Amino acid sequence: MRYRTLGGTGIEVSVHCLGTMMFGAVGNADHDDSVRIIHAALDQGINFVDTADMYSTGESEQIVGKALAGRRDDVVLATKFHFALSEGPNRGGNSRRYIVKAVEDSLRRLQTDWIDLYQVHRPDHTTDIEETLSALTDLVQQGKIRAFGCSAFPAEQIVEAHVVSERRGLHRFRTEQPPYSLLARGIETSLLPTARRYNMGVLTWSPLASGFLSGKIRKGQAIDLTKGRAAITPFRFDPSIPSNEVKFDVLEQLIEVAEGIGCTLPELALAFAVAHPAVTSVIIGPRTMEHLDSALKGAELVLDDATLDRIDEIVPPGTNVYPPDGVWRPQSLVDVSQRRRPLDDRSAA
Repeated sequence: MRYRTLGGTGIEVSVHCLGTMMFGAVGNADHDDSVRIIHAALDQGINFVDTADMYSTGESEQIVGKALAGRRDDVVLATKFHFALSEGPNRGGNSRRYIVKAVEDSLRRLQTDWIDLYQVHRPDHTTDIEETLSALTDLVQQGKIRAFGCSAFPAEQIVEAHVVSERRGLHRFRTEQPPYSLLARGIETSLLPTARRYNMGVLTWSPLASGFLSGKIRKGQAIDLTKGRAAITPFRFDPSIPSNEVKFDVLEQLIEVAEGIGCTLPELALAFAVAHPAVTSVIIGPRTMEHLDSALKGAELVLDDATLDRIDEIVPPGTNVYPPDGVWRPQSLVDVSQRRRPLDDRSAA
């Protein structure tokens, strides 16, 4: 297993990070089996584990807490906050009020006294970024977290956060966690250059494009939309949807590239993400031991320039074959109220 320094933190992490979203009710509900998978990953050299409070509504953190008992000092532990875990006001977001509660809940579920990397899971347009950074800075000073970062933040909001940190004398975002794969290279345009400029660590997720690059999907073959990731988001896999046609065409070309260098498509996908100089660690999210073994089988694969050039021809740098989960859509495009005046205001204009 290879290791890299996480941005400017001085913390060394494995180039593959164990993502635990699939541990719990959403994926593998067997706690003992999930713990065995986590232990197997650690035994193979992974020292970086990423989870979130919203994964199976806290269950994933509980499983991770069980698995790390007795091994906590050897693991760089990351989790996230933002999404509401229950109904009602003030049950989510990036306010100081919620952060103070969320971190205590995560510490309890994880059975630990500190979190190495505490991440803001998504931007919150209703909360001043200074409030969020101030609350997180206090947690660092209290020793409850070692560093903090963000996830799915656009480049301009990362720049704003760094400016606020400098002006107000606050700690700053040390990492960013964006989606990145052979099919989703949009972050190469501005996000990754911005992360490098600020010496931020980058943890990329969905390297297999939510399973589309798993090697089990081929053009012209029947796809079971009732199992696995396809059951969760069938619209990404359904070949009858016109917008998916280009994905299947690109998929076949990438399979040819993998076969040409004697590796599997998943191995090519993971090696591609690891190859970018701005990427620190690639998150793999197994549900079974088989998934873990498959992901780590080609952990030492390094792509040469000829292979990377061929990939660039198939999926040009900075382009998305499909939008990765829509996480890059700014609030002004998602929330109607952000781009339309109330009717009474419009009539008075």
